[in-house]
This record gives sequence, C-alpha cells and structure tokens, in this order.
Amino acid sequence: MTDARDARPIIVMLDDYERSFRALADWSGIDRLASVRVEHAPLYGDALLAALVDASAIVLQRDRTPFPGELIDQLPKLEYLVFTGSRNTALDLDALNQRGIPVSFSGRAATRDGTCEIAWALIFAAVKRLETNFALMRAGGWRETGRLPGSLAGERFGIIGLGDIGRQMARIAQAFGMEVVAWSPHMTPERARECGCVAVPLDELLSSSIVVSLHIVPSESTYRLLDAKRLALMRPEAILVNTARAELIDTAALIDALDAGRPGAAALDVFDTEPLAHDHPLRQRADVVLTPHLGFVIRPVLETFARGVVECLSAWLEGRPLLRTLG
Repeated sequence: MTDARDARPIIVMLDDYERSFRALADWSGIDRLASVRVEHAPLYGDALLAALVDASAIVLQRDRTPFPGELIDQLPKLEYLVFTGSRNTALDLDALNQRGIPVSFSGRAATRDGTCEIAWALIFAAVKRLETNFALMRAGGWRETGRLPGSLAGERFGIIGLGDIGRQMARIAQAFGMEVVAWSPHMTPERARECGCVAVPLDELLSSSIVVSLHIVPSESTYRLLDAKRLALMRPEAILVNTARAELIDTAALIDALDAGRPGAAALDVFDTEPLAHDHPLRQRADVVLTPHLGFVIRPVLETFARGVVECLSAWLEGRPLLRTLG
C-alpha cells in the first residue's frame, strides 16, 4: 500500500512514450499525497511485474500494455486502475472486478482529427511513393523511373466502419472526387446514404476499392477480419490502410498477400506489438508505409488524457467518489 520511504501510496504510470503525463497537467496535489513513478519505455515480463508489484494505483496509457488476469493476480497491493481514453480492449475487467478493484478512464478525447490526418498522410505517401522519392531527392537524384505514381480522383474509396472517424474520412475522400463505399457488421443503406456513401458487401468493397481504410472497433466478430482469403480479393494496385487496431488484420497473412501482389501496398499506423520490433519484416518492405502509432498522438488529446488522469487520481487519494468508473 505504501512507499517504505515516506509511507505514501505508490502510483505507477506505464508507457508514457511521449513524456506527456507530467508535462501536460498539474501533479502538485497528487505529489503531496502519493509517490508517483513514471515508466517511459515499454516493460515486459519480469521487468513489468517488478515495476508494478508494490503499486496501489496504476495508470495505463491507452492499451499499450496488455493487462491480463495473470498479471493482475500478481499485484496484491493494487487498489485502483486508471486508463486513458474511454476504451481499453487489452484490460481483463473480469479479473479486476473479482478483486473488487475499481477502474476509471480519463475521458474521451477528440482523436478523430489526428487519426484522419495520419490516415491521409499514409495514403498519400503510398499513392505518390513519397518515401522513395524523398530518398532520391536527398541523395541528389530526381524522379523514380520505371514506376508511375497513382491518382485518387475518380477512384473508389472503401471504408470499413462509419463512426466519427469513418465519416470524416468519407468527407475527405469525396472532396478528392472519389466514390465512397462502406461496410460494417451493422451497416444499413440508410446510414451509408447519410454520409454520401453506398453500403456494399465486404467482398465487393475489398475487390473494387483502390484504397481500403479500416475504422472499426475490434470485437469477436472483427478479430482478424482481413484474413488471407479476404486480402486475396483486393486489387493489385490497391492500398490497405490501418489506423484503427492491429487485431483487425492477420499480419502474417498480410505479408503473404503483399508477396502475392494483392494488395499492392499497405499503410500502417498500428501493430500487433508496439513498439514494432526493430527486425520485424514489415520494416524492410518497399511496399509498406509505416508510422509509429501517431493517430492519437497530438497535444490536445494528450492534454485531455493527462488532466483526466489527475482528476481521477485526486478523487481516489482524497477519498471522494471515483470519477468515470466502468461498470
């Protein structure tokens, strides 16, 4: 429950890659009441357990670190958990409930704009082969020969998921003169029409779109939605874009599909394990454009997260009703 040095509760914050927790909120009140430790680098196995074993409260930055029941069972002092955002798919809520450990979330942040921006940056990088052409220019060369960049105007844009982000992606695609088609497990023609889109079966979306962009929540029905069979439906010049969750795509099948030429390229901001291993085969491919999960990493979002965490921890430390609890 306490830090042996000063008898205050210990709070451990994980995965603060951006060093934003401390920088973007006022922690002075919490520092008076607790001993706060911040882990910036990813931790695994024994190192993760050692960092958490004496924690009374733990803060998770999104779902960067999986939090299964086996880990929770090894944390006898844990009394409270907070995660940033409003959803965490890597958290074993049943195990926490069985222990009577309350869970709060920092509050929903406006991630839509940042995610749309990185999605379109990835799309343009892939369509215009910017990575190759940037390298040529820096090396003193000129234009890439033997391969012409593509264009989007007049092409079909396929969106999987028409939530806030999907709808904004649709509006932008339409502004570029693209026909937008959409699919999700519960899509209706009426809902698609509200966004100026056409609802189509998933197989049609995959086989006809020059860009397929994922904006759907992972679930039991959408886990590895894009498997080998569905990836093989894609056009040889198509680009598969994922700024949602890595679980939506079978990564091994994607590598095989790229080898087979369907799709022609992938543009990815999310990965099965993050950070992506330095020797992961995706890093070496000229037909893949990668960014390090930048979709939500913008200052307004991280400010909302940091301030929300401070609010939750302050209520807990001061014995007030807990904020934004699950269940």
